[in-house]
Amino acid sequence: QVQLVESGGGLVQAGGSLRLSCSVSGDFSTYVMGWLRQAPGKERVVVAAIAWTASYTYYEDSVKGRFTISRNNIRNTVNLQMNNLKPEDTGVYYCAAKRRGDSSYSFWGQGTQVTVSS
Repeated sequence: QVQLVESGGGLVQAGGSLRLSCSVSGDFSTYVMGWLRQAPGKERVVVAAIAWTASYTYYEDSVKGRFTISRNNIRNTVNLQMNNLKPEDTGVYYCAAKRRGDSSYSFWGQGTQVTVSS
């Protein structure tokens, strides 16, 4: 069982940067960690994910080259560095965790709002 708390959202102009952090309680060292975005009126999508060893990362096409996901299994944190933000990046960002081999995420944070103005 893990508990997740996000921080770092806010309002930024297009072209700016934000860093989201997820503080994790519990042993998450073997979990796949992801950041998911839910934009108004749209389905929640995985924008980035990282395997437990950090040897594998995934990025949704629209964020490749702009977002970087990282994890620290000692400090129990997962971060999402977002650069060159665009208005279409706006949404609620959720930190989530799933066990290796699971098809869906089982544990969720409360979400943090990211708003990018044009």
